[in-house]
Amino acid sequence: MPASLELRDIHKEYGGRHIIRGVSLTVAPSEFLVLVGPSGCGKSTLLRMIAGLEGISSGDLFFDSERVNDWDPARRRVGMVFQSYALYPHMTVAENVGFSLRLAKMPRAERARQVDEALRVLQLEQLRDNKPSQLSGGQRQRVAIGRAIVRNPNVFLFDEPLSNLDAALRIQMRMEISRLHQRLRNTVVYVTHDQVEAMTLADRIVVLEGGVIRQVGAPLELYERPANRFVAGFIGTPTMAFLKIRRGDVKGGRIPVTVLGHPDGTMPILFDLRDSMACERATTLGIRPEHCQLSSIGDAMLAGTVVIVERLGADTFAFLDVAGAEDTVAVRLNGDARRVAVGDRVGLRFDPDRAHLFDADGVAVR
Repeated sequence: MPASLELRDIHKEYGGRHIIRGVSLTVAPSEFLVLVGPSGCGKSTLLRMIAGLEGISSGDLFFDSERVNDWDPARRRVGMVFQSYALYPHMTVAENVGFSLRLAKMPRAERARQVDEALRVLQLEQLRDNKPSQLSGGQRQRVAIGRAIVRNPNVFLFDEPLSNLDAALRIQMRMEISRLHQRLRNTVVYVTHDQVEAMTLADRIVVLEGGVIRQVGAPLELYERPANRFVAGFIGTPTMAFLKIRRGDVKGGRIPVTVLGHPDGTMPILFDLRDSMACERATTLGIRPEHCQLSSIGDAMLAGTVVIVERLGADTFAFLDVAGAEDTVAVRLNGDARRVAVGDRVGLRFDPDRAHLFDADGVAVR
């Protein structure tokens, strides 16, 4: 049966370094939860504490309402899949998958039945007698997942399992992991630094920074309503552009906002009066590439110089050097856009209703 998890004020310290800082989180049975964040944020450490491979400095961890801080990994009934496949090179696929059952002294017939079922689920039946050296990276990762499946775990733990695969295999394995979860309905906690994996696999995403949870929510919730600048900048590719702003006096039922440092001659950005309090507190405006459009200079909210053009087939991204922006401003265009070239001076418009506003502390106010 899939288990529920609850983390209550979990802390982890290594030699005076505070790695995990008061993480509290509940994972529902059968939920697919993804921990995401930059390298060093503590996501793998948190996963290893759930598995019982790392001790908890303070706080409580519960599986189905039972406190498990002192339980060893075997008692927790978790199946863990690591970034490295860790397969035994002298064993066949079937032997690797069934090794933990053999150690547990499961009767041969039952062991064979469970291995056969795992191989069938993972479409590895034709490779059962192959050695790891005869497999592709994706096939090896499926064997590692099969080794976890046969233990019939209550919780699956994945620690960046696709990092060693090329781009095409990562896409294929994402689909296979998603199908596997739909079939087995186990509780899954999945660690990655790849936001595409997080957005496509997760029921909910936990964004970590410096051992602290910055936001928890469904993928589109984090994308559309980031709670702070860190989440806004981390979720979305290319990243959200940030511009320092100042508010003007209300005119004609609208609040004009201008970008600091931007040359004269561009239009103020007009917000509805319902955003009065947000505009009062805002110091930074954020806008995503897909919410921007190029325009003539005379009709522009902003103007900039094209510094990079990336043609990716279905999409083209133009990156603009805009005065007042903290970094380049990305604009998403149709893949067949031909009118943009490096060095062009172009205008930029966007719908203020799609813009995000942040206060001086980086907290979203709109």
